[in-house]
Amino acid sequence: MGLIHEIDYGTPASKAEKQITLTIDGRSVTVPEGTSIMRAAMEIGTEIPKLCATDMLDSFGSCRVCLVEIDGRGGTPASCTTPVAEGISVKTQSDRLSAIRRGVMELYVSDHPLGWDANSGLGGSEFDAVVQSTGLTENRYGTDGRNHVAPGNGSLNIDYIARDASNPYFTYDPAQCIVCSRCVRACEEVQGTFALTVEGRGFESRIAAGPTDFLASECVSCGACVQACPTDALREKSVLEKGMPTSSVVTTCAYCGVGCSFKAEMQGEDLIRMVPWKDGKANRGHSCVKGRFAYGYSNHKDRILNPMVREKISDPWREVTWDEAFAHIAKEFRRIQYQYGKGAIGGITSSRCTNEETYLVQKLIRQGFGNNNVDTCARVCHSPTGYGLGQTYGTSAGTQDFDSVEQTDVVMIIGANPTDGHPVFASRLKKRLRQGAKLIVLDPRRTDIVRSAHVEAQHHLPLKPGTNVAVLTALAHVIVTEGLFDEAFIRERCDWSEFEDWAAFVAEEQNSPETVGALAGIDPEEIRGAARLYARGGNGAIYYGLGVTEHSQGSTTVMAIANLAMATGNIGRPGVGVNPLRGQNNVQGACDMGSFPHELPGYRHISGDAVRDIYESLWGTKLDNEPGLRIPNMLDAAVEGTFRGIYIQGEDILQSDPDTSHVSAGLAAMECVVVHDLFLNETANYAHVFLPGSTFLEKDGTFTNAERRINRVRKVMAPKNGLADWEVTQKLAQAMGLDWNYAHPSEIMDEIARTTPSFQLVSYEYLDQMGSVQWPCNEKSPLGTPIMHIDGFVRGKGKFIRTEYVATDEKTGPRFPLLLTTGRILSQYNVGAQTRRTENVVWHDEDRLEIHPHDAEQRGLRDGDWVRLASRAGETTLRSLITERVAPGVVYTTFHHPNTQANVITTDFSDWATNCPEYKVTAVQVTPSNGPSDWQVDYQDQARQSRRIARPLEAAE
Repeated sequence: MGLIHEIDYGTPASKAEKQITLTIDGRSVTVPEGTSIMRAAMEIGTEIPKLCATDMLDSFGSCRVCLVEIDGRGGTPASCTTPVAEGISVKTQSDRLSAIRRGVMELYVSDHPLGWDANSGLGGSEFDAVVQSTGLTENRYGTDGRNHVAPGNGSLNIDYIARDASNPYFTYDPAQCIVCSRCVRACEEVQGTFALTVEGRGFESRIAAGPTDFLASECVSCGACVQACPTDALREKSVLEKGMPTSSVVTTCAYCGVGCSFKAEMQGEDLIRMVPWKDGKANRGHSCVKGRFAYGYSNHKDRILNPMVREKISDPWREVTWDEAFAHIAKEFRRIQYQYGKGAIGGITSSRCTNEETYLVQKLIRQGFGNNNVDTCARVCHSPTGYGLGQTYGTSAGTQDFDSVEQTDVVMIIGANPTDGHPVFASRLKKRLRQGAKLIVLDPRRTDIVRSAHVEAQHHLPLKPGTNVAVLTALAHVIVTEGLFDEAFIRERCDWSEFEDWAAFVAEEQNSPETVGALAGIDPEEIRGAARLYARGGNGAIYYGLGVTEHSQGSTTVMAIANLAMATGNIGRPGVGVNPLRGQNNVQGACDMGSFPHELPGYRHISGDAVRDIYESLWGTKLDNEPGLRIPNMLDAAVEGTFRGIYIQGEDILQSDPDTSHVSAGLAAMECVVVHDLFLNETANYAHVFLPGSTFLEKDGTFTNAERRINRVRKVMAPKNGLADWEVTQKLAQAMGLDWNYAHPSEIMDEIARTTPSFQLVSYEYLDQMGSVQWPCNEKSPLGTPIMHIDGFVRGKGKFIRTEYVATDEKTGPRFPLLLTTGRILSQYNVGAQTRRTENVVWHDEDRLEIHPHDAEQRGLRDGDWVRLASRAGETTLRSLITERVAPGVVYTTFHHPNTQANVITTDFSDWATNCPEYKVTAVQVTPSNGPSDWQVDYQDQARQSRRIARPLEAAE
C-alpha cells in the first residue's frame, strides 16, 4: 500500500456546456469552454510545470513557469491564465520553453537553496519536483547577493526572518517562501478567513499572518495554506519531525456532521498527517483545525487500553482480561434481569461510532436484553428534526446535498453557528455569499457569520431565547398577508385545504411582526425585510442547528421551518431546501440505525407487526412491541429502583446531558454501569465496568453525515486496545448467549441493507465503487438521492401544520433575571474528550461566560473575573468574557470542559414531542465569585477518587 496521489489539474474545472477542441503537443483534446490550457493538457496526461497554480484556486499567473507556445501567436503565455480556443495548436515543450523555465527556476533557487537540496530539506515538495523537471543542475548566481537565507558562521542577513513555529501544528519558514501567494489565495478563496496577506514590495515581499505571528493572528488553522504551499515554507510539524509519509488510506473524519474525507498518511502504524481528499463530496478537499490536525488524542496518555472492573464506584479500578470483563457483565446483567425484571437494563448508542457498531448495540438490546430500552445522544440534539420533518415531508432528514449551496440565492441560518460548529461547510457557504447570495441570521448571539471578511448579513434577528416559533410564524405572517407564497407549488405539491387553514392561522394579529417583535425583542421591520427577502430573493435555503431543536418547542420550530419552505416553493431542486446541520459525525446514522426506543432501523415504529416480522425471522427471537425507556426515563427508573444496569457506548451523558445532578443520581443508583469509551470520561466516575474503545483510525465501517451521505471509514492502524468497537459488542453478545458470528463490518452492513429499504443497495463494494452515496439508495434510486422531494414529497402531499407559540416553563424573574444559552467553539468538539487531549487547548483551555457590558457593569464585573452562574437546577463558576456578541439579558457559554460542567445549570425541561432537552433556555443569575462552587469541589474530589487504578504489585527481590 503506497501513497495515494491525486491529480492536480492546475486550475478549477469549467462548468460551461459548450465544448472546445484544440491540439496540445499534437494530440487532440475536447474540453468545456473556459478551461485553461494547463487543465486541458492535464486532461490528456501532459503535466505542465507550475508553482503558483493549483486546481483548488483560481488561476493567478505569477510564477512564469507554466509558459507555452501557441501557433500563430507571439510570446509565451502562461497556460494557467490562458483559456482554450477552438482549433488552436499548443506546444508545452520546446528548447525555448525549457531555457525560459530553467532560467526562472535558477533565479528562485538562488534565493532559496534549501528548496532544491533534498539533503537539506524534505525533498518532497512541488518546488523540488519542478526543479527536477526543468533539468536544473547548477545555480550560477550563488548566494552571495541579497537573499532570504539564514545567516551562518556568525554572519548577518538583514533580509532573513526567523521561522514562525507559534502554531502548534505547522511552521512558517520565510527563508523557503517564494511568495507565490497560493497560501494567501487559499485563505481567501477556500477558507474565506482572509488572515494572510503579502506585505512589502519586490524583494521585501513577505507572507504575513498579522502584526505578530500565526498563533496571534486571525488564522483558524484549517490547513488550507499548508496544503497549498508548493515549498517547505509552510509545513506540518509532524512531517518535519518524522519525515514524509510512505502510505495512505482514504477515510472519514470523526468530528462534526459534515463528514469530511481525508487521506490518512502513514509511516507503518504511525500517523504522520491527515490531508483532505479532493474527491470527498462533502468537503471537496478542504478541512478544519479538528479534522486536519486534532487526531493526537488517539495516542494520548489518558487513553485506557485494558478492560477494568470494580465492585463499588468508590473502589479503585482493577484491570482484567477481555473474557473476564465480558463474563462479569453477562453475569451481572442476567442477575439484574432475574431480580428486577426484563426491563431493568438498557443501553445507549453512540453518535461517534459507526453505523455498523450502532446497529449492533440496538440489536443487542432488542435481541439480547429482550426490551427496547435503547436511546442515543442523537435524540438529545436532533430528534425534533426527525419528528418535525417526518410529520411535514414524510422523511426524517435534510433535503439537500452540500453542493446545493452553490446555487442558493438567499441563505437563512437559524440557531446554528456554522463557522464554529461546521466550519468546512461554512467556508463553502461564505464563498457563495461573497459571490452575491444574501444572508439572513436568526440567533440571539452575533455569530461570526453575521459579519466577517467580505460577508455581512442583510438581516440579523437577535431573537430572545425561546421565541423561535413566534418569530418563524411572524415571517410566515408576512409571506401570507403580502401574497408572497407560491400558489402553483402549493396547489401541486401540498394539501390546499391544509394550507388555507395554516394561512388563516399565521395571518392572525397575534402572529404579526409588531406583536412578535415586542415579544422577541426584534424590530418588526427587520422581520418584514427578512420575510420578503426569503420569499422573493430566488432560491432560498434554510440551514439550522441545535438552536432550533434543543427547545421545549423544538419539534414545533422544525415544522415552522418546513412550512416556510413549502409556502415559498423552496423544496425539491438544487439551491433550496431544509437542512439540519448535525452536531456529531454520525448523528444522522445513529438515528437511521434504530437507536430510539420506539423505532427500528429506517424510522419504522416498533409497534408495526410487518416490520417486527423482518427482524424476528432474521434474529430468531420475539421482539417487544412496546417502546422502551428514553435516557431520562432510565435515570428516573434507576432512582425509583426499577432500572439497574446500562451499557453506554461512546457517550458521556454525565457531561453532555442536562441537569447533571439528576444524571449523577440515576447512575449512582444503578448496580452495573458499563462504559465503553476511549477515556475514563465523566460518566465512568459512576461505572462498574470499563471497556476500552477504538478510534475511527482503528476500525472499518461507515458514517452518515448531515446530507444523508454514507461514507466509508477505513482502518488505518490496528486497534491499540486489541478490538474494534463492533467486536467488543459482538463478544458481549456472545457472552450473553447470542449466536453472533460477523467476520467483518461489511457483513453487518449487508444485514442493514437486507432489512432497511433506504439502504437497500448499500454495500462496501458499492461504496468503494461510488465513493459515497446518499440514502435512499435502492432500486428506485440506485445512485442515491442528493436532492429529496423532487417530484413529490415522501409522504405524498406536503403537510402544513399550525405552529402555536407556547412559552417555555423556564421563566426569568427577580432571582434569575438572565437567560443562558449554550453552544460550541471552533477548536473544541462536544464534551471535549478528544479535543482537550490535543494541542487545540491553546485556543480554548476553559469555558468562559459571555456577558453583555451593560449586564456586567450592573454586577460590578470586569473581563476575566470569576463569576457564579446559578439557576434553579444548580450552580457553577467560570470566568467572564465581556462582549457585545450577546444582547443585554442573555449570557452564553460552551460546555467543552468538565471542570465547569455547564449542564449542572440546565434544567430538565424538554421538547414536547421527543423529550429533546431544552439546553438553549435557562434562567440564571450571574454574581461575582471567589472560586469554585461547593458542587465543583465535591465533584472534583469524587472524580479523583473514582479514577484510581490499582496496579499489580511486583514481587520484592
